[in-house]
Amino acid sequence: MTLAQIGIIGGSGLYKMEALKDVESLELQTPFGAPSDAVILGTLVGTRVAFLARHGRNHTLLPTELPFPANIYAMKQLGVKYLISASAVGSLKAEAKPLDMVVPDQFIDRTKNRISTFFGEGIVAHIAFGEPICKNLAGVLADAIASLNLTDVTLHRGGTYVCMEGPAFSTKAESNLYRSWDATVIGMTNLPEAKLAREAEIAYATLALVTDYDCWHPDHDSVTVDMVIANLQRNAVNAQKVIEETVKRLSENPPVSDAHSALKYAILTNLGNAPTATKDKLAFLLQKYL
Repeated sequence: MTLAQIGIIGGSGLYKMEALKDVESLELQTPFGAPSDAVILGTLVGTRVAFLARHGRNHTLLPTELPFPANIYAMKQLGVKYLISASAVGSLKAEAKPLDMVVPDQFIDRTKNRISTFFGEGIVAHIAFGEPICKNLAGVLADAIASLNLTDVTLHRGGTYVCMEGPAFSTKAESNLYRSWDATVIGMTNLPEAKLAREAEIAYATLALVTDYDCWHPDHDSVTVDMVIANLQRNAVNAQKVIEETVKRLSENPPVSDAHSALKYAILTNLGNAPTATKDKLAFLLQKYL
């Protein structure tokens, strides 16, 4: 089943785009439960695309509560091969200012107690994750941003995304620690999302949308909720333009991705001897290896 080769995980504004046609809502179930919300399928610049509101369309799920395995497995069920994660982030560098866009190439995992693998229950797999972002997909995304010449937006190609547990934001000591690690932005959602996407052999890239500076910045205390909401709204408008241009480029020239064969040498268990129940549970991941 291939209903959409391109998937977008982000805010609800992305699937309310005026350019999105032939929209349908799918209530999916996976072996890992239901995803965050119904998956919205629509046609964008002639291409079917799957959209998922990460926190639910009414923003009812904390980062810790997100059903990461179900979200990624649902995308795999729909045939998604390229996944863009649109995410609000705080900046850890002065040059990455509010409204800027960062396309990171690295992650630092500071999450706790999140399910970060589909495997277990009789099947062992260890994916390579040294390069956690698909470079070719990230390149298409960054080129799309650059082509749009968005007002007040600077594109930052590459950088490190710190993923923290939340829901509280960092202490100033933590923020300065991450800065000492040369991290670029901080958020709460892209891990284990990126790890699971790699296990699902889906190419993954992050569109990090800077809303404000993290608490290290001397002007941070003057940041108001109204300012952050205004930046979120402007980011959402810009993100729609970026998604449309990225989808256009992906449909015209889909890039090769190492992620599409990530499990080829990762599975250590002889699948012929693996539990049938686990193989059935992971059917969409394992079908070409059985």
